Amino acid sequence: MKSRLKPLVALLSACPLYGVAAEIPMLDEIVVTAAPMSLPLIVVSDPKAPRQPVPAHDGADYLKSIPGFNVIRKGGTDGDPILRGMAGSRLNILMDDQHILGGCGMRMDPPTAYIFPEVYDRVTVLKGPQSVADGANVAGAVKFERKKPAFAREEKRALLSATVGSWGRNDVVADATYGNGRAYVRGFASHTDADDYQDGNGAKVHSAYTRWNAGAVGGWTPDRDTRVELSLDASDGEAAYADRTMDGARFAREGLGLKFTRANLTPLVGKFEAQVFHNYIDHVMDNYTLRTRPAGLAAFNNPDRKTQGARVALGLNPGEATTLTVGAGYERNEHTLRTSAGGNVAVDAYKRLADLEADTRNVFVELEHSLDSRSRILGGLRQEWFSVARWKFASTAVLASASETLTWKAGADQNLSSAFLRYERNLSSLPATFYVGLGRAQRPMDHWEATTYEGLTNTGALRPETNTQLDLGLHYAAGPWRANLAAYHARIGDYMLTRASGIGSCANANGCVANIDASTTGLEADASYRFDERWKGFASLAYVRGENDSDHAPLAQMPPLEGRLGAEYDDRAWSFGALLRLVAAQNRVQVGYGGIVGQDLGRTSGFAVFSLNAGWKPRKDVKLTAGVDNLFDKLYAEHISRTGTPAAVPVGYSTSTRVNEPGRTLWLKLNADF
Repeated sequence: MKSRLKPLVALLSACPLYGVAAEIPMLDEIVVTAAPMSLPLIVVSDPKAPRQPVPAHDGADYLKSIPGFNVIRKGGTDGDPILRGMAGSRLNILMDDQHILGGCGMRMDPPTAYIFPEVYDRVTVLKGPQSVADGANVAGAVKFERKKPAFAREEKRALLSATVGSWGRNDVVADATYGNGRAYVRGFASHTDADDYQDGNGAKVHSAYTRWNAGAVGGWTPDRDTRVELSLDASDGEAAYADRTMDGARFAREGLGLKFTRANLTPLVGKFEAQVFHNYIDHVMDNYTLRTRPAGLAAFNNPDRKTQGARVALGLNPGEATTLTVGAGYERNEHTLRTSAGGNVAVDAYKRLADLEADTRNVFVELEHSLDSRSRILGGLRQEWFSVARWKFASTAVLASASETLTWKAGADQNLSSAFLRYERNLSSLPATFYVGLGRAQRPMDHWEATTYEGLTNTGALRPETNTQLDLGLHYAAGPWRANLAAYHARIGDYMLTRASGIGSCANANGCVANIDASTTGLEADASYRFDERWKGFASLAYVRGENDSDHAPLAQMPPLEGRLGAEYDDRAWSFGALLRLVAAQNRVQVGYGGIVGQDLGRTSGFAVFSLNAGWKPRKDVKLTAGVDNLFDKLYAEHISRTGTPAAVPVGYSTSTRVNEPGRTLWLKLNADF
C-alpha cells in the first residue's frame, strides 16, 4: 500500500485524520515572498520563517504572501483575510484543530486577530470546498498547527525570534520544549509593539498596537502509538483603528484543549482521535482609551463569545488501496453584549445580555482510494444540524442593577450538507499531477448577518448560502522548474449580500443583507525556476471575477488582478531577494454593497510596490534577515479596504477614501535555534 500511495504521503500528512505519520517537508527559505501551492489545492508554509512584506503580528497579515489572499486594512493589525474574494464565515479558521470566533459586530476582532503565527509550526491552507473533515469550507480553510514532538531520549529545544522595524515596531517570540520519550512540555510567549505608521506621503495613520500571547502544551506518550495532550493559551492587547470611531482596548482570550490519539489499534483501525476544547474571548472597544474622548461622550461596546466543542474521528484501512475517515463533532457558541454611549460608568458596571446561543452537531466521512499506481479519487460527505436562538433588547446599555426589556427572540433550525469528489492523476507524459474536483458547501447566516438582516421576525432567517465549485489544475515539478496552475468556477446560491444604510431601500443604520445568486471565476498560477544552486526566479498571478447574477451587476468586494515577480540568491551563508508586486486597476464595483467585512467604496487605479531583503547565516542555527518594504515610498491603498474618512479618524491623522498602506518600511529580524 505504501508504494502505491507514495505520491499522497505528503498530501495526507496535512490531514492528520488519515493516520499518515510523515510530515510535509519545509523548504529552508531565507525570506518567504510568495508561498506557492505545495500540492493540489494545498499551501503549506512555515510561520517562523521571515516574510516580506513583514507581517503584523496576527494571522490575517501573515496570509498576504499566498496567491489568492487579500487583507482588509483597518489599522496596524487585526485585518480581515479574504480568499478568492470571500471573507467572514465563508473562510474556516482553526488553531490546532480548534475553532475560534470573534465578538465584534463590525469585525474589529476577526478570528485571526487572536492568532500569533510564530508560536505555531505550520500553516496549511486548503483552497475551495475540497475537504469536509474540519467544517463547511465555502471558500476554504486555514489551519494554524503545532507539530507533535517526538523524543527518543531526553532533549531540550528552544527558539528565539526578535524583530525591529520602522515606527517603533518590535517583536519578541520565545518557544521552548523539553521531552524525555515518555512526556513533554512546551512553553511559548510573544510580545509585539508598534507605533502609528506613516503612509507614502508621510502622513500618520492611526494604527498603533500592543499585543502579548503566552501558552503551554503538555503531553504524555506512554508508548509510540499513544498520546494525551493538554494545551493552555492566553492573550490580550490593544489596537488603534483608522477606519472607525472606536479602538480596541481589550482583546482578552483564554483557551483550553485536551486531545487523545491512539494509532495502530488493529489492521483495520489505523487511528483514533478525540478532542475537547474551550475558547473564550472578551473584547472591549471604546472611544477614549487610545484617542481623545469626544466632549461629553464616553462610548464603549463589550462583547464576549464562548466557543466550546468536542470531536472524535476514526481512521480506517478497509483495503490495501483505501483509507477512510469517519467522525462526529459538537460545537456550542454563546455571545453576549454590554454597551453604553454618553456615560462615564465603568464597563464592568453594566450587565451582560445574551444575544446568541447556537449549537452545531455534525458527522462526516472522507475517503481516499488509489485506482492504480498513478491515479486516485478523494471524496467526502458532511451533514450538520444547526440550531440557533437570537435575542434583541430594547437597550443593551443596562446597568447591573437595572432590568432589561426584550423586544424579540428569533430562532432557526437548519440542516446543512457539504460534499466533494476529486480525481488526481500523476501523468505519464509529464512530471506533473493533474486534478479535477467538484465541491459543495453550505453555511447558515452568521450572527452579524443576522443583526443586519432586513425584516428579521420571530421566525425569519436568511436561507443558507450554498457554494458549488469546480476546481481543476496542474502541479508540475521537474529539474529546475516548479509550477502550479489552478482554475475554478463557483455558483453560489443564496449568497448573503449586504448593502450600506441608504443604499436602495435599506433604512437600517447597521445596513441590510439579503440572499442573491452569485458566481465567481478565477485563475491562480505560480512558477519558479532555479538557474543554479544559488539563483532562483519566481512569479505568481491571481485573478477572480465575480458576478451578482440576481442584479446583473459585478459582485462587490472582488480583488483586482495581482501579480508578483521576484528573484532570490542564496549560498547558504548570504542571501538577497527582490520582490515586485503589481496590482491592476479595479473598475468592476457595486458601491455600497459587499459583506459583513465591508462594502465597495468605488473604483481604484493600479499600483506597483518594490521591496528588497537580505540575509546572513553566521551558523546553521542563527539567521539574521533585513528588508525594506515599499522601497520607493509609494502612496497607495488596497482596493478592498475600510474607509479612513475624517468622521472616523482622530484629528491629526491621515484621512482618505481608504486606509492607506504603510510607506517605506525598514525591518530587521533575528531567528535562533538552541
